[in-house]
Amino acid sequence: MNKRELVQHAAQVEAAIASGHAAKSVVAASWCRSSRFHQLDPAGTRPPLRLTEVELGRGREQAAPLLQAARPVMDRLYHAVGATGCCVLLADQDGVPVDRRGAAADDAIFESWGLWTGAIWSEAYEGTNGIGTCLVERRPLTIDRDQHFFTRNTLLSCTASPIYDQDARLVGVLDVSSCRADRTEAFADLITLAVGEAARRIEADLFRAAFPKARIVLVPAPDRQGGGLLAVDADDLVIGATRAARACLGLAPDRAFRPMPAADLLCGPDAALEQLGDVERGVLQRALLRAQGNVSAAAKALGVSRATLHRKLKRFGLHAH
Repeated sequence: MNKRELVQHAAQVEAAIASGHAAKSVVAASWCRSSRFHQLDPAGTRPPLRLTEVELGRGREQAAPLLQAARPVMDRLYHAVGATGCCVLLADQDGVPVDRRGAAADDAIFESWGLWTGAIWSEAYEGTNGIGTCLVERRPLTIDRDQHFFTRNTLLSCTASPIYDQDARLVGVLDVSSCRADRTEAFADLITLAVGEAARRIEADLFRAAFPKARIVLVPAPDRQGGGLLAVDADDLVIGATRAARACLGLAPDRAFRPMPAADLLCGPDAALEQLGDVERGVLQRALLRAQGNVSAAAKALGVSRATLHRKLKRFGLHAH
C-alpha cells in the first residue's frame, strides 16, 4: 500500500470520527473507540502483536473445551470455503486465535497479515477488525476492507460470529478471513451464513458436552430462524439453557441459571399445576387398586387419614370399589 492510500484512509477514519456519526454505525463507533479510548493511529504501521509460544499454550489450555467442540466444525467450514482463498480462525475471549485452518500455499501470506494463531486481534491492539469488534459488539458482523481501522489491514475482509458457552458466557469468536480483492457481495452473504451456522453448531456441541446425562430439548425461536437448547434432568428440572434459549424464553442472559421445573418454564405455572394434579390423581388410583378399593388400607399406605383421602377422591371424582 502506497503512502497516498495510507493518508487517504487515515483521513477517512478521522473525518468519520469527527462527524459524530458513531451512534449510527457499528464501524464508526468502533473507529471512535479505537482512536479515542485505545489511542490508536489509523496510519500506524507496526506489525500485529503476537503471544509467545508459552503464552499461546496457556491460552489453548484455558480454551480446551472450546477447541474440542470447534475442531470438527472448523474442518467442515474450511472444506466449504478454503478453496476460495479464505482461512478459518477460532479466537478466544481475548481476541487471540487459538486454532486455524488454511491452505498451505497461502500460509506465508496469512501469517504476514497476522491471520495466525497467537496474534492479538482485540480492538485495543488492532482497532476495528472482525474478531475484536465482534467481541465488543457481541453479535455477528463483517468488517470489509477499508472498514478496518488500521490502513495496513484494509486489504482484509473478515466475517465473525460470537460463540457462547453453556452458561451463556462469551468464550470466543469464529472468523473467516480473506485478502482477495475479487470477493463478491453474493459470496460474502454465503460466508456470513456459513460462519453463523458453524458458530451455533459449536455452541450446541459445547452445551451437550456440559450436560452429558441430561435430555437436550430444542426451544424454537419465534422468528423460526433457529432456536436454543435446554438441558432437562431425570426429575424434569431444566438445569441449563443456551443464550439463544434464554432469549426465546425471556430469561436474563447474564445471570446464573437456576434450575426450574420444565413445565413452569415451557408451559407456565397453570400448566404445571394441571400436570401435578394429573400426577396426584394417578397416585390415588394406584393406591386404591393396590388396596383393592379398601379406603382405610389405601389411606394407610399413603400416610393420610381416611377423611383426607375421601376429600381427595371427591376432588378428583374417584370412587372406591
